[in-house]
Amino acid sequence: MRISYLYLQFLSLFAFCLMMPVTMAHAQAQESTKMANAPGSFADLVDDLLPAVVNISSTQKAIAHEDFPELPQFPEGSPFEDFFEEFMQRRGQRGMDQAPPASLGSGFVIDAEEGYIITNNHVIRDAEEVRVTFHDDVTLTAEIIGHDEKTDLAVLKVNPEEKELHDVEFGDSAGMRVGDWVVAIGNPFGLGGTVTAGIISARQRDIQAGPYDDFIQTDASINRGNSGGPMFNLNGEVIGVNTAIFSPSGGSVGIGFAIPSALARPVVDQLIEFGRTRRGWLGVRIQSVTEEIAESLGLEGEQGALVASITPEGPAERAGLQHGDVILEFNGRTIDEMRDLPRIVAETPIGEEVDVVLWREGERVNVSVEIAELEKAEEEGLLETGTPAPANQSTDITALGLSVSELNEKARMNYSIPREISGVIISDILDGSEAMEKGLQEGDVIVELNQQAVDSPEGLVEVVGNALEAGRKSVLLLVNRGGNVRFVAMKLQDSTTDDPADEE
Repeated sequence: MRISYLYLQFLSLFAFCLMMPVTMAHAQAQESTKMANAPGSFADLVDDLLPAVVNISSTQKAIAHEDFPELPQFPEGSPFEDFFEEFMQRRGQRGMDQAPPASLGSGFVIDAEEGYIITNNHVIRDAEEVRVTFHDDVTLTAEIIGHDEKTDLAVLKVNPEEKELHDVEFGDSAGMRVGDWVVAIGNPFGLGGTVTAGIISARQRDIQAGPYDDFIQTDASINRGNSGGPMFNLNGEVIGVNTAIFSPSGGSVGIGFAIPSALARPVVDQLIEFGRTRRGWLGVRIQSVTEEIAESLGLEGEQGALVASITPEGPAERAGLQHGDVILEFNGRTIDEMRDLPRIVAETPIGEEVDVVLWREGERVNVSVEIAELEKAEEEGLLETGTPAPANQSTDITALGLSVSELNEKARMNYSIPREISGVIISDILDGSEAMEKGLQEGDVIVELNQQAVDSPEGLVEVVGNALEAGRKSVLLLVNRGGNVRFVAMKLQDSTTDDPADEE
């Protein structure tokens, strides 16, 4: 038995020795795979990219000081005359000696032959002069070719004959994934070419910076002065324009945002070609489709963009779109959520006729829309007015100095009122009334009156009438505005009382 036991131990040890090289080889292979995905150094990449990245400084006009009075009038030869003239000259000279406001940022050369440089609009906003400093400390004066506030992009131009330029190309931001390596180069705090690296932390971020928000979020260190600088992938292609940071302290906390190249490239092309943007325009005001709205309309899930109002004489009105339609597809692209639609429409060529799939009265409806130009509509003032959904019949509540309507689906769409809120909606406020003085507004929802719930204009009339019959001089309203509720005490005006001014 002892010999058999020793024999089994020997076999086990022999098998372990045979397996150990295989296990070590597998571990080494796994480690090699990890190392292959992580760059050993960014040095070679950065050497190629630094000559294309620039520092940008812009200056604005100095503001004249106007906080002191004009020179007083004194009799000729008065000793005060020379004194005050000298005082005013010194005061004015100090104002002139002050340097004009300056802005520092970053940028990158996108076309070496023509001298085009990309940066953020806020870097050169209201600039009187823009100067571009390259990696070799050569500084050139730049011309502003065009800028766009909606995406915060601007195109500058320097004379390529004054310096040999190096450019970089836009890459495919849509192909980037969360976790991919990125490199940012810029001019933080005016220090000059500074390189940081990190990963893509998230995509499609909406930070409420503009109507076309679709930011790439990164943990690569981005600080003040990095604005307008490039974010590169490991192929040396620009996949983002560094634009903003989230920072309670003002410094980098690992949350930076870049405009994706997929959004920046068409804007840059338009600024170079036209000096301004030319975006597509549909002529609708839209809102998100919530779970409650989807259920009420018979939609399967929260999808599409709900049409809240239509601009008169706009493309949507001419195509027959209606209040309450839900846009599910636009030009062959699915609208998963409301914020997708503005970007897709903006990218559509002016004058192109596109197919739109709507959800209307429980059915899918196809319409054809000819896209117009957004900027032209803005110039003509068409965006300042819109046709709201048809208003409900109003009921005047003279004792309160206001009119109310039923809180139905159309009213909810007009004022973005959630389904869980009930009551009656204020449709009009009488000028000079106490309701106006107390700050009540059209679109406010009266939830209760004297702690009694009201769910119809008739119900509100009845409660007010009971208060008047009981000799009440005032009532207490519970009002909801944008999800915030507050009590408002209102004096009652008896509509049966004669106006003394009408007595004869």
